[in-house]
Amino acid sequence: MRIFWQSFIDHTTSAAYMTRLQDYLNAIAEPGTVIEVHGISPPDRSFGRLSEFRCAILAIDNGIAAEEAGYDAVVLGHFQDPGLLELKSAVSIPVIGTGEATLHFAAQQGRHLGLVTLDDVFRTMHFEQGDLYGLSGRISHVAGLNADPSDFSACFAGDLDAKARMIEAFRLVAEPMVAGGADVIVPAGVLPGLLIGSEHGLCFGHAPVVNCAAVALKSAEMHVRLQALNGFEPSRGPFCAKAPPQAIADFRKLVAEGRGASPLLRPGQR
Repeated sequence: MRIFWQSFIDHTTSAAYMTRLQDYLNAIAEPGTVIEVHGISPPDRSFGRLSEFRCAILAIDNGIAAEEAGYDAVVLGHFQDPGLLELKSAVSIPVIGTGEATLHFAAQQGRHLGLVTLDDVFRTMHFEQGDLYGLSGRISHVAGLNADPSDFSACFAGDLDAKARMIEAFRLVAEPMVAGGADVIVPAGVLPGLLIGSEHGLCFGHAPVVNCAAVALKSAEMHVRLQALNGFEPSRGPFCAKAPPQAIADFRKLVAEGRGASPLLRPGQR
C-alpha cells in the first residue's frame, strides 16, 4: 500500500519536521504500507482563508497526480481539510482529511471536544468544520497556541528543552478546556499532533489527547482495505458527484499554466 501524505509545510524550511513526520508514519504503518510525505512551497503562511485556498488548489492537483502515479490513498495532512470534498470528487482512491477523521474518532471517545489549534485565526474554521461534519454541538472549546510552524523546528531536530517548552505551552491551553468540561483534547494540527505522538497515554486530567497524525494514517489504511474488500467509495450523488474529465482537465490546466494573458483588468485599467 502506498499513501501520499500532503503536508502544507515546506520541505526546506521545516526539514526536521518533515523528516520526523515521514519516519514516524512509516514506523507505525502496517507491514507493507509506505507513506511518502510531500510539502507545499510556499507553505501555508500568513494564515487565513486565502492562504488555505491557495494551498488547497495545489493539494488537489497533487492528489490527482498521486492517483495517476499509482498511490492507493491521499491524506490531506492539514487539520482544516481545505479542498477535501473537491479532491474526493476528482479521484477514485480514498482521500482522508486529517480533521474529518480525527474529529469523528475523538467524538467516539468523549462528548465534548477541546481543540488546541496552531493559531487563533483558525478558530472559526474549526467551528465551521464541526458544522460540516455534523459535530457542531460536540466542539466545546477551540483555542490557539499562537505559534508558527518554525517554532516546532527545534523540537523535531532533537532539542528536548524546546519540546518540553512546547508541551508546556500546549498544557496551558488544554487544561482550562478540561476544567471547562472538555472530555477529549484534540491537537488541531499535525505539527502539535506529532509533537505529542511520542507521549504515550498523555492525558490532561481525565481528558485523553488524540494523536491526529496516527488517526489520519490508520484511517487511510482502513479505507484502502475496505475499498479493496467491497469497492466502497463516497456517495457519488449530490454530496460528492464525480467530476467530469473536462472539469479535471480544465482545473489542471489552470494550475499548470495560470490564467494566461487575459486577466480581467490589465495594469492601469479601472
